[in-house]
Amino acid sequence: MEFAALSNATQLGSFNPLRTNPESSTQYPLPFWYASFPSSSRRGCSCKAILSTHTPTSSHKMFGPHSADFELSALTALSPLDGRYWGKVKELAPFLSEYGLIYFRVLVEIKWLLQLSQIPEIVEIPSFSEGAESFLQGVIDEFSVNDALEVKNIERVTNHDVKAVEYFLKQKCQSNAEVAKVLEFFHFACTSEDINNLAHALMLKETMDSVMFPVMDKIIKALCDMAKDNAHIPMLSRTHGQPASPTTLGKEMAIFAVRLSRERKELSQVEILGKFAGAVGNYNAHVVAYPDVNWPHIAEQFVQSLGLSFNPYVAQIESHDYMAKLFHSLIQFNNILIDFDRDVWGYISLGYFKQITKAGEIGSSTMPHKVNPIDFENSEGNLGVANGGLSHLSMKLPISRWQRDLTDSTVLRNMGVGIGHSLLAYKSTLQGIGKLQVNESRLSEDLNQCWEVLAEPIQTVMRRYGVPEPYEKLKELTRGRAVTKESIRDFIEGLDIPEEAKMNLLKLTPDTYVGAAVELARTVENAVNVVNGMKI
Repeated sequence: MEFAALSNATQLGSFNPLRTNPESSTQYPLPFWYASFPSSSRRGCSCKAILSTHTPTSSHKMFGPHSADFELSALTALSPLDGRYWGKVKELAPFLSEYGLIYFRVLVEIKWLLQLSQIPEIVEIPSFSEGAESFLQGVIDEFSVNDALEVKNIERVTNHDVKAVEYFLKQKCQSNAEVAKVLEFFHFACTSEDINNLAHALMLKETMDSVMFPVMDKIIKALCDMAKDNAHIPMLSRTHGQPASPTTLGKEMAIFAVRLSRERKELSQVEILGKFAGAVGNYNAHVVAYPDVNWPHIAEQFVQSLGLSFNPYVAQIESHDYMAKLFHSLIQFNNILIDFDRDVWGYISLGYFKQITKAGEIGSSTMPHKVNPIDFENSEGNLGVANGGLSHLSMKLPISRWQRDLTDSTVLRNMGVGIGHSLLAYKSTLQGIGKLQVNESRLSEDLNQCWEVLAEPIQTVMRRYGVPEPYEKLKELTRGRAVTKESIRDFIEGLDIPEEAKMNLLKLTPDTYVGAAVELARTVENAVNVVNGMKI
C-alpha cells in the first residue's frame, strides 16, 4: 500500500496576513505594526514591516492567518515526522498510524469471528464455507485508506473508535449471505481492550520485524565493516580527553557493533503479549453465554494464532509490562548510538575523518568552507527526542488505576513518535557513516606527537624484571613534561633489563603499541554473530 505524504494543497504563497476570509466580510486581525504605515501606502502592502516601540497586546497578532485557513499538509503538520521528515519515516505508517491501528482492529475482529466458528459448542455460528472464509480474509487483505476513512465517519456518530470498527464490519459483510447471518457475533463477549491490546501488540511486532530490526542490522553491519576495514589503522586513545594507550580505529568501531548487537538481541527477545479475557479479565460474559466452553484455553489459542504470547492474568487491559521492557531496550539501543554519534563527531573534529562533500550542499550560510557533521548531529538530536517519548511510555503504561483507567489510551497513540524519531536517527547515522573517509596522516601525526604513551609498556616490563619503583621512574620522566622519541630511547638504553627485552622496547612506537586491537577488530563479526545467535 502506498502512503502519500499529507496534501500539498496549502502553499506558503497563500499565507497572506492581510487577506479577507472569502466566506466572510470580516478581515483577519491586522499585525500591530500595520497601523504604522500611512494610509496612502497601505495598498499593496505585503511583508514589509516598520519597527515600532508599540507593545503587542492580546488583540494584536504577529501573524494573520487563522487556523481555519490551514489545510493539513507537509508544511502545516505539527510533527516534523509528518512533514519535513515524512519521506524518511513513511514505512512506519502502515503499522503505527491511525490507519494501522484501525487495520489491526479489523484483523482481530475478523479473526475472532473465524475462531468462534470453530468452537463446536457455539452452534449459532456454523463453520464457514471456503468462500465465506475467503470473503472475510479479503476484507483484511483489501482493507484500504478509504475503508479506514469510513470507520472514522462512523466514529463521528458513535464517538467510540472500536465500536465504529464493529459497525463498519457489519456493513461490509452484509453482502455475504453466510456472514450476514452471524453479524452480531462480531465483537462477541469482547471489551474494547480485547481488540485494542492485540492491535497494539501486532502494530509493535510488525514495526520491529518489518522496519526497525532491518535498519538496526544495517547499522551493526556498517560498523562491522568499518571495524574490519580499519582494523590495522592505529589511533591515539583519549581517556578524560587526554592522550592514552593507542588503539586502532577499527577496534573502536567494533566496540559499538558488539554493544548494539547485544541490545538488538534484547529487543528481539522481548515477549510481545496479548490478552482476550473480557471486561475485567475473568471471562464473565463468556461463561454466562456458553458455560461449557473452556474460554481461557480458547483465548490462549486465539492470541497465539496471531503470533503473540498469551497473558492469562490481566484486568481489563493487558498490563503493558512487555511494552515498558521493549521501550526501555529501545532507549538503551538509542543511548549507545548517541555515544557513537558523539565519538564520531569528536573524531571528525580532530581530523581523523574527512567527510565526502556533495555538490550544491552548503555547510554554513556565512562560512563557505564549512563541512559540518550534520548527520551525526541530526541523529543525536532525534535520539534525544525519541528517548524522551519512549521513556514516558515505558514509565506510564504499566500503571493503571484498579482494573483500568483511560490514561493508557491516549499515550499509546504516541508510539509512532518515539519509534519514528528513532528510525529517523538510524537513517541519519547510516548516511553519516557513508560520508566518512579516514584521514590516516592526521591519525599518524597525533601518535607521533605522543611518545609518552609508551611509559605504560616500559614500566610494565620493568616490573617483570624486578626494577625498583618502575612506575615512579616513568612518572618522573613523563608526567607534565615534553617527551620525545629520543628521550624515551635514552631511558630504555639505561635500563638494567635483559638485552632481548630492551631491544623489543626500542622497537616499540606509538603506532605499533596497539596490543590485540587489530585481531579484535578483524574478528568482530564472529563476536556479533555469537551475541545475536544469527549472522548479520
